[in-house]
Amino acid sequence: MSVTNESSTTGAVPSENQNRQRVALVTGASRGIGAACALALAKEGFKIAIHYRGSEEKAIELAKRIPDAKIFRADLSNAEECQNLIKQVTQELGPIAVLVNNAGLSIDQVLPFAKPEDFETLLSTNLRPVFLLSKLCTKGMIRQKFGRIINIASVVGYTGNGGQSMYSATKGAITAFTKSIAIDLAGFGILANCVAPGFIQTDMTDALPDAAKEGAMAKIPLKKFGRPEDIGNAVAFLASEKAAYITGSTIHVNGGMFTN
Repeated sequence: MSVTNESSTTGAVPSENQNRQRVALVTGASRGIGAACALALAKEGFKIAIHYRGSEEKAIELAKRIPDAKIFRADLSNAEECQNLIKQVTQELGPIAVLVNNAGLSIDQVLPFAKPEDFETLLSTNLRPVFLLSKLCTKGMIRQKFGRIINIASVVGYTGNGGQSMYSATKGAITAFTKSIAIDLAGFGILANCVAPGFIQTDMTDALPDAAKEGAMAKIPLKKFGRPEDIGNAVAFLASEKAAYITGSTIHVNGGMFTN
């Protein structure tokens, strides 16, 4: 489904180098961090594929702000839908040059009460699509002799967090996966990196109890939550030629609560 918007429309993102645009697919892009990544990449001149699973209205609203953006629905926990997503984006926009694996969810529970089925849900939603989509995109990237795979990890994948053992495990695995594929793909001109957000003001953090927010704030030297735009800017940097000698790395965007 495509939703286009004239650049003269109020709030539209100006597109640069339209004759040389590369395609960027952002998963989970209808809101929050994903939307911020799509907007930041659009400002850099990329042609944007907005993936969503359930928030079609928000995906359409975002597409109206980005000239020539198209939206694509897929349940990434389904391997066949992952394959179809890559096919559809390639057919409608062209070969994918930048893949931002952002889609994910969190199911929080202390270990004694954690449910195995919840862990399976997190693996199939947060981790397996990162593997599948990265694998499916690489052939096209190899043909282009250019590619950027940017995976959204998390500070808790490094530090751990009470009640988030399952979520932290998936995010830590994403970091290890990214380091490994960076080695596999370097010879093909494909870079793979992570951005690891700390506490970012999104629907997920807004839903936290006040006590949890206060506890999180106490760990942040800058004494504030980040903005989705902070993550989008880091992603846009890694997608750009300015990051041409960076691969297998993680940019930590967390207000100083963890550095490495």
